[in-house]
Amino acid sequence: MAKYERTLRGDFDAALRYFHEGILNGSMSASYEDESYTMFAGVRCCVRVYERYSYTGSNRLSLTLMLVGDGEELHVSAITSGGSQGVFFKFNTWGEHSFLDKFRELVERYPG
Repeated sequence: MAKYERTLRGDFDAALRYFHEGILNGSMSASYEDESYTMFAGVRCCVRVYERYSYTGSNRLSLTLMLVGDGEELHVSAITSGGSQGVFFKFNTWGEHSFLDKFRELVERYPG
């Protein structure tokens, strides 16, 4: 498992669309699985799950994206999981880190 978090500024809907398109366009095997959306007292939160095939691990892995927005203040968190081939220990986690690195590049290029 690998995790990346960052605080940004911008429009919640535009940021969510930017990350969604970037993840799906970042890998030909990437797919959008599902989401959960909620809002309390004006604070918005969307959690989305994506999957992709890992050629290095010969299996599928997931990226869970959480975007929280309070006005133009945004917080993004992404956690990757899967892609391991061990029964009791995690082996071959390169795919997780690769998926997360692609997302990290998206965040660093975020035009906000």
